[in-house]
Amino acid sequence: MNRMLIVIAAILLCTASSRAQYVVYDPALHTQTIIDEAQNIAKYVQMIDNQVQQISTLTSQLQQLQQYNKVFGNPSQILNLAGLTGLITDLQDTGVGQAIGQLENVAQGIDALKYDANGLYHNIGETFTTPDGNSVSRAANLYRQFAAVNETTKNFTSVYADVVSRRDSLRQDIATTTEQLRVATTASEVQKLTGVLIGLNAELSATDKELDHAASVSIVQNAENQNDQAKQQQARVEEQKAEFSEGIQKYNNTVKLSSEPALFPETNQ
Repeated sequence: MNRMLIVIAAILLCTASSRAQYVVYDPALHTQTIIDEAQNIAKYVQMIDNQVQQISTLTSQLQQLQQYNKVFGNPSQILNLAGLTGLITDLQDTGVGQAIGQLENVAQGIDALKYDANGLYHNIGETFTTPDGNSVSRAANLYRQFAAVNETTKNFTSVYADVVSRRDSLRQDIATTTEQLRVATTASEVQKLTGVLIGLNAELSATDKELDHAASVSIVQNAENQNDQAKQQQARVEEQKAEFSEGIQKYNNTVKLSSEPALFPETNQ
Protein backbone atom coordinates (compact mmCIF):
# COMPACT_ATOMS: atom_id res chain seq x y z
CA MET A 1 0.00 0.00 0.00
CA ASN A 2 2.72 2.35 0.89
CA ARG A 3 4.54 1.52 -2.31
CA MET A 4 1.39 2.31 -4.30
CA LEU A 5 1.11 5.74 -2.69
CA ILE A 6 4.73 6.52 -3.42
CA VAL A 7 4.30 5.58 -7.10
CA ILE A 8 1.16 7.68 -7.48
CA ALA A 9 2.92 10.71 -5.87
CA ALA A 10 5.87 10.32 -8.19
CA ILE A 11 3.58 10.16 -11.25
CA LEU A 12 1.79 13.33 -10.13
CA LEU A 13 5.08 15.14 -9.62
CA CYS A 14 6.33 14.20 -13.05
CA THR A 15 3.09 15.33 -14.64
CA ALA A 16 3.24 18.74 -12.91
CA SER A 17 6.86 19.19 -13.96
CA SER A 18 6.10 18.41 -17.60
CA ARG A 19 3.20 20.93 -17.70
CA ALA A 20 5.44 23.77 -16.40
CA GLN A 21 7.52 23.61 -19.61
CA TYR A 22 4.66 24.85 -21.87
CA VAL A 23 4.54 28.75 -22.67
CA VAL A 24 1.21 30.41 -22.08
CA TYR A 25 0.36 32.91 -24.96
CA ASP A 26 -1.84 35.96 -24.24
CA PRO A 27 -2.88 37.76 -27.50
CA ALA A 28 -4.17 40.91 -25.73
CA LEU A 29 -0.96 41.36 -23.75
CA HIS A 30 1.17 40.85 -26.84
CA THR A 31 -0.81 43.45 -28.81
CA GLN A 32 -0.47 46.03 -25.99
CA THR A 33 3.24 45.45 -25.85
CA ILE A 34 3.53 46.15 -29.58
CA ILE A 35 1.44 49.32 -29.22
CA ASP A 36 3.57 50.57 -26.31
CA GLU A 37 6.77 49.93 -28.25
CA ALA A 38 5.40 51.80 -31.29
CA GLN A 39 4.51 54.79 -29.10
CA ASN A 40 7.99 54.82 -27.60
CA ILE A 41 9.51 54.77 -31.08
CA ALA A 42 7.21 57.63 -32.17
CA LYS A 43 8.26 59.71 -29.15
CA TYR A 44 11.92 59.05 -29.92
CA VAL A 45 11.43 60.09 -33.55
CA GLN A 46 9.70 63.30 -32.39
CA MET A 47 12.59 64.03 -30.04
CA ILE A 48 15.10 63.56 -32.86
CA ASP A 49 13.04 65.83 -35.10
CA ASN A 50 13.00 68.55 -32.39
CA GLN A 51 16.75 68.30 -32.03
CA VAL A 52 17.17 68.60 -35.78
CA GLN A 53 15.01 71.74 -35.78
CA GLN A 54 17.03 73.22 -32.89
CA ILE A 55 20.27 72.54 -34.74
CA SER A 56 18.82 74.14 -37.86
CA THR A 57 17.73 77.21 -35.86
CA LEU A 58 21.14 77.55 -34.20
CA THR A 59 22.83 77.23 -37.58
CA SER A 60 20.63 79.98 -38.97
CA GLN A 61 21.34 82.22 -35.96
CA LEU A 62 25.07 81.60 -36.32
CA GLN A 63 24.91 82.57 -39.98
CA GLN A 64 22.99 85.73 -39.07
CA LEU A 65 25.58 86.58 -36.40
CA GLN A 66 28.40 86.05 -38.88
CA GLN A 67 26.60 88.29 -41.37
CA TYR A 68 26.08 90.90 -38.62
CA ASN A 69 29.79 90.83 -37.75
CA LYS A 70 30.60 91.15 -41.41
CA VAL A 71 28.38 94.21 -41.80
CA PHE A 72 28.83 95.92 -38.42
CA GLY A 73 32.24 94.58 -37.48
CA ASN A 74 33.64 93.68 -34.10
CA PRO A 75 34.39 96.92 -32.21
CA SER A 76 37.06 95.25 -30.07
CA GLN A 77 39.01 94.31 -33.18
CA ILE A 78 39.07 97.84 -34.62
CA LEU A 79 42.19 99.29 -33.05
CA ASN A 80 44.08 100.94 -35.91
CA LEU A 81 42.22 104.24 -36.12
CA ALA A 82 43.76 107.14 -38.01
CA GLY A 83 44.12 110.33 -35.96
CA LEU A 84 43.48 108.69 -32.58
CA THR A 85 47.09 108.81 -31.40
CA GLY A 86 47.48 112.44 -32.44
CA LEU A 87 44.23 113.37 -30.72
CA ILE A 88 45.26 111.76 -27.41
CA THR A 89 48.69 113.41 -27.58
CA ASP A 90 47.19 116.84 -28.19
CA LEU A 91 44.65 116.40 -25.40
CA GLN A 92 47.45 115.57 -22.98
CA ASP A 93 49.46 118.62 -24.07
CA THR A 94 49.09 121.44 -21.55
CA GLY A 95 50.22 124.09 -24.01
CA VAL A 96 52.88 126.78 -23.55
CA GLY A 97 50.69 129.69 -22.46
CA GLN A 98 51.26 131.31 -19.07
CA ALA A 99 48.87 133.02 -16.70
CA ILE A 100 49.06 136.77 -16.16
CA GLY A 101 50.35 136.30 -12.62
CA GLN A 102 53.29 134.23 -13.85
CA LEU A 103 54.15 136.82 -16.48
CA GLU A 104 54.06 139.62 -13.93
CA ASN A 105 56.38 137.69 -11.62
CA VAL A 106 59.05 137.22 -14.27
CA ALA A 107 58.82 140.81 -15.55
CA GLN A 108 62.03 142.74 -14.83
CA GLY A 109 62.49 146.44 -15.48
CA ILE A 110 65.98 145.92 -16.88
CA ASP A 111 64.47 143.80 -19.66
CA ALA A 112 62.14 146.65 -20.65
CA LEU A 113 65.12 148.99 -20.93
CA LYS A 114 66.80 146.60 -23.38
CA TYR A 115 63.68 145.52 -25.30
CA ASP A 116 63.56 146.59 -28.94
CA ALA A 117 61.31 143.86 -30.54
CA ASN A 118 64.08 142.63 -32.83
CA GLY A 119 65.06 146.15 -33.83
CA LEU A 120 61.51 147.43 -34.33
CA TYR A 121 61.72 149.85 -31.36
CA HIS A 122 64.43 152.10 -30.01
CA ASN A 123 66.41 150.63 -27.14
CA ILE A 124 66.38 153.31 -24.46
CA GLY A 125 69.28 151.70 -22.60
CA GLU A 126 70.13 151.47 -18.92
CA THR A 127 71.67 154.95 -18.72
CA PHE A 128 71.20 158.36 -20.31
CA THR A 129 73.39 161.44 -20.63
CA THR A 130 72.39 164.88 -19.36
CA PRO A 131 73.05 168.09 -21.33
CA ASP A 132 76.03 168.65 -19.09
CA GLY A 133 77.46 165.29 -20.16
CA ASN A 134 76.69 163.40 -16.95
CA SER A 135 75.72 159.71 -17.23
CA VAL A 136 72.69 158.82 -15.17
CA SER A 137 71.45 155.28 -14.46
CA ARG A 138 67.78 154.73 -15.02
CA ALA A 139 65.56 153.44 -12.19
CA ALA A 140 64.91 150.00 -13.68
CA ASN A 141 62.19 149.10 -11.19
CA LEU A 142 59.98 151.88 -12.58
CA TYR A 143 59.89 150.05 -15.90
CA ARG A 144 58.55 146.70 -14.65
CA GLN A 145 55.05 147.44 -15.87
CA PHE A 146 56.38 147.89 -19.39
CA ALA A 147 58.37 144.68 -19.05
CA ALA A 148 55.12 142.91 -18.11
CA VAL A 149 53.55 143.96 -21.41
CA ASN A 150 56.66 142.78 -23.24
CA GLU A 151 56.37 139.40 -21.48
CA THR A 152 52.73 139.03 -22.54
CA THR A 153 53.81 139.77 -26.12
CA LYS A 154 56.46 137.04 -25.89
CA ASN A 155 53.84 134.71 -24.41
CA PHE A 156 51.45 135.35 -27.29
CA THR A 157 54.24 134.75 -29.82
CA SER A 158 55.11 131.41 -28.19
CA VAL A 159 51.47 130.34 -28.01
CA TYR A 160 50.94 131.33 -31.64
CA ALA A 161 53.91 129.25 -32.84
CA ASP A 162 52.76 126.28 -30.74
CA VAL A 163 49.17 126.54 -31.96
CA VAL A 164 50.18 126.80 -35.62
CA SER A 165 52.29 123.64 -35.30
CA ARG A 166 49.53 121.73 -33.52
CA ARG A 167 46.89 122.94 -35.97
CA ASP A 168 48.93 121.58 -38.86
CA SER A 169 49.15 118.17 -37.15
CA LEU A 170 45.44 118.15 -36.29
CA ARG A 171 44.42 119.12 -39.82
CA GLN A 172 46.60 116.32 -41.20
CA ASP A 173 44.98 113.86 -38.78
CA ILE A 174 41.53 115.09 -39.84
CA ALA A 175 42.40 114.51 -43.49
CA THR A 176 43.74 111.01 -42.79
CA THR A 177 40.75 110.08 -40.62
CA THR A 178 38.32 111.37 -43.24
CA GLU A 179 40.00 109.26 -45.91
CA GLN A 180 39.86 106.16 -43.68
CA LEU A 181 36.21 106.93 -42.97
CA ARG A 182 35.54 107.07 -46.71
CA VAL A 183 36.80 103.50 -47.24
CA ALA A 184 35.39 102.04 -44.00
CA THR A 185 33.58 98.72 -44.56
CA THR A 186 31.75 98.18 -41.25
CA ALA A 187 29.35 100.22 -39.16
CA SER A 188 31.55 99.82 -36.07
CA GLU A 189 34.54 101.23 -37.91
CA VAL A 190 32.43 104.14 -39.16
CA GLN A 191 31.19 104.91 -35.65
CA LYS A 192 34.68 104.83 -34.13
CA LEU A 193 36.19 106.95 -36.89
CA THR A 194 33.32 109.43 -36.59
CA GLY A 195 34.04 109.76 -32.87
CA VAL A 196 37.72 110.41 -33.56
CA LEU A 197 36.82 112.97 -36.23
CA ILE A 198 34.52 114.83 -33.83
CA GLY A 199 37.29 114.87 -31.22
CA LEU A 200 39.84 116.21 -33.71
CA ASN A 201 37.56 119.05 -34.81
CA ALA A 202 36.79 119.93 -31.19
CA GLU A 203 40.50 120.04 -30.34
CA LEU A 204 41.17 122.18 -33.41
CA SER A 205 38.65 124.71 -32.10
CA ALA A 206 40.21 124.51 -28.64
CA THR A 207 43.63 125.50 -30.00
CA ASP A 208 42.08 128.66 -31.44
CA LYS A 209 40.80 129.48 -27.96
CA GLU A 210 44.37 129.27 -26.67
CA LEU A 211 45.29 132.09 -29.04
CA ASP A 212 42.33 134.13 -27.81
CA HIS A 213 43.42 133.54 -24.21
CA ALA A 214 47.02 134.60 -24.89
CA ALA A 215 45.81 137.75 -26.66
CA SER A 216 43.44 138.60 -23.82
CA VAL A 217 46.31 138.33 -21.32
CA SER A 218 48.23 140.96 -23.29
CA ILE A 219 45.17 143.22 -23.50
CA VAL A 220 44.47 142.90 -19.78
CA GLN A 221 48.08 143.68 -18.87
CA ASN A 222 48.13 146.72 -21.12
CA ALA A 223 44.84 147.92 -19.61
CA GLU A 224 46.32 147.46 -16.14
CA ASN A 225 49.35 149.51 -17.13
CA GLN A 226 47.16 152.31 -18.45
CA ASN A 227 45.15 152.19 -15.25
CA ASP A 228 48.34 152.43 -13.21
CA GLN A 229 49.58 155.39 -15.24
CA ALA A 230 46.27 157.20 -14.66
CA LYS A 231 46.53 156.34 -10.98
CA GLN A 232 50.06 157.67 -10.77
CA GLN A 233 49.00 160.86 -12.56
CA GLN A 234 46.10 161.33 -10.16
CA ALA A 235 48.41 160.76 -7.22
CA ARG A 236 50.86 163.32 -8.61
CA VAL A 237 48.11 165.92 -9.03
CA GLU A 238 47.04 165.35 -5.43
CA GLU A 239 50.62 165.67 -4.25
CA GLN A 240 51.11 168.89 -6.24
CA LYS A 241 47.99 170.39 -4.69
CA ALA A 242 49.21 169.49 -1.23
CA GLU A 243 52.67 170.89 -1.99
CA PHE A 244 51.15 174.09 -3.36
CA SER A 245 48.94 174.56 -0.27
CA GLU A 246 51.88 173.86 1.98
CA GLY A 247 54.03 176.35 0.07
CA ILE A 248 51.39 179.05 0.36
CA GLN A 249 51.12 178.41 4.09
CA LYS A 250 54.88 178.65 4.53
CA TYR A 251 54.96 181.85 2.51
CA ASN A 252 52.20 183.37 4.65
CA ASN A 253 54.05 182.39 7.80
CA THR A 254 57.34 183.81 6.54
CA VAL A 255 56.25 186.99 4.81
CA LYS A 256 54.21 189.33 7.03
CA LEU A 257 52.29 192.05 5.26
CA SER A 258 52.21 195.39 7.11
CA SER A 259 48.82 196.80 7.93
CA GLU A 260 50.35 200.31 8.34
CA PRO A 261 49.61 202.76 5.56
CA ALA A 262 52.50 203.30 3.29
CA LEU A 263 54.49 206.51 3.88
CA PHE A 264 56.04 208.19 0.94
CA PRO A 265 58.74 210.85 1.35
CA GLU A 266 57.68 214.39 0.68
CA THR A 267 59.28 216.21 -2.14
CA ASN A 268 60.07 219.97 -2.26
CA GLN A 269 58.57 221.82 -5.15
